[in-house]
Amino acid sequence: MFPKKGSSFPVGRDALTDTEFAQVIASALKVEFGSTRNGAKMIMKWTGVSGRTAKNWLNGTNSPSGVHLILLARESNAVLKAMMLMAERPEMSLGASLLSLRRVLAETMAALDQMM
Repeated sequence: MFPKKGSSFPVGRDALTDTEFAQVIASALKVEFGSTRNGAKMIMKWTGVSGRTAKNWLNGTNSPSGVHLILLARESNAVLKAMMLMAERPEMSLGASLLSLRRVLAETMAALDQMM
């Protein structure tokens, strides 16, 4: 239990607002899906949210709750990386970057194999 008197918890100098958080997650989702049109459908599949909610996340109008954020991070390396950067843990974001790079390399190798 916290005492009733005294000041509240100090907020960091670089406190993240809800709007900024929503925009960062939207940017990460846009990185994940690029220009594909099925981004909202994939988000719905990953998290079980409605289409409107998924579109709001993609547009940065709203942001996912904690549980939904974890579900997104399970599937999206871009969201995981964004979470680590917002938490000021850039060293942890390197793993997500490497996973993304591995996926792109595998896709490129598969495309090269089909050409040959």
